[in-house]
Amino acid sequence: MITIMLVTMVLLLLLGFPMMIPLIAAALVGFYMAFDGFGQMDTLIQQLLGGIRPAALIAVPMFILAADIMTRGQSAGRLINMVMAFIGHLKGGLAVSTAASCTLFGAVSGSTQATVVAVGSPLRPRMLKAGYKDSFTLALIINSSDIAFLIPPSIGMIIYGVISGTSIGELFIAGIGPGLLILLLFSLYAVAYATWMKVPTEPKASWRARLKAVQQALWPLGFPVIIVGGIYGGIFSPTEAAAACVLYAVILEFIVFRSLKLPDLYRIAKSTGLITAVVFILVAAGNGFSWIISFAQIPQAILGGLGLVEAGPTMVLVAIAVAFFIACMFVDPIVVILVLTPIFAPAIAASGLDPVLVGVLITLMVAIGSATPPFGCDIFTAIAIFKRPYWAVIRGTPPFVLMLVLVAGLLIAYPPIALFLRDMAFG
Repeated sequence: MITIMLVTMVLLLLLGFPMMIPLIAAALVGFYMAFDGFGQMDTLIQQLLGGIRPAALIAVPMFILAADIMTRGQSAGRLINMVMAFIGHLKGGLAVSTAASCTLFGAVSGSTQATVVAVGSPLRPRMLKAGYKDSFTLALIINSSDIAFLIPPSIGMIIYGVISGTSIGELFIAGIGPGLLILLLFSLYAVAYATWMKVPTEPKASWRARLKAVQQALWPLGFPVIIVGGIYGGIFSPTEAAAACVLYAVILEFIVFRSLKLPDLYRIAKSTGLITAVVFILVAAGNGFSWIISFAQIPQAILGGLGLVEAGPTMVLVAIAVAFFIACMFVDPIVVILVLTPIFAPAIAASGLDPVLVGVLITLMVAIGSATPPFGCDIFTAIAIFKRPYWAVIRGTPPFVLMLVLVAGLLIAYPPIALFLRDMAFG
């Protein structure tokens, strides 16, 4: 049964159908085989609708809308200017500023692709002018955007939390530690690269310029305060924090900065609606697919064949890391989370793993896969935005992928990297 479902998905993907069609088709094939026809079709429809019923999913379009408003407005530019004012003059400072800006913008958007656009568009020309190779520049932007998948808010964490029943607030807090660790490793590599390549430094900003940059960035810095501070302080749920972010973004860009006009709101809302529709169709289809394979006890059969049901926690984490990393090299991260999470659920429960730790590891691995050849989605976003050929975009990625894999290994070996802040906030 699972073989026929997978063949159906792969065949439709190769024929060029969007991912939602293979998912739904595979679920229909599995349903037909499990129930000997479509006589109980209403059961599958209930599962599809049930996938998009959780209230926590309301946060997804809210964060997408807030990110879209900020990307089109001035928030991203103000954050970049503040980072550049303080570290742009150091050796490798421009590259470190790029990585740090991706982290900051990730803390207000939650989207890797929005981060590529918002940070990469203004900083790539500056890095090229400063003497950095384009292969390094593109790889830095693409892989630094992965931090946005870990630093709250994270759309990937929301999807995982809904599928697995894990606290989204705890996932958000737990993602901060690994995200900052990645930023540290990328920064050290950027300094070493700039030193080796003898890249000249940027002019040092005066303290007056730094103060002005901080003043201009104070408003955008309110986003992480709302998200992390609101959730940590018990003021907001993640869903309420998302709604507050939208309101804050509207106030900033339309009233305070006056960077957007009322007609822009229609275009932004339309763009958000289209993206949200795709995400929710994927979630519904993924829930139907997951229900079918769970009903047929396919996860137990797969994990039993691999010996993972009786495996220890470390072995289960390694298997999860490898599976999600490889899958996201070929398929959209949301789809991978929807399909693979239920498959590994029995092994996770049997091994007694903390679901928050598993969620952070899964989010990290899908982020790595999203920037890894051959078909990582962030690669194609960069190709579209920067108008560069495929090989030029991926040429500099190996060192960054190795650093990301190192962080994953450290997370498996030492879980407090993720769980320390969670335990402080929710212990």
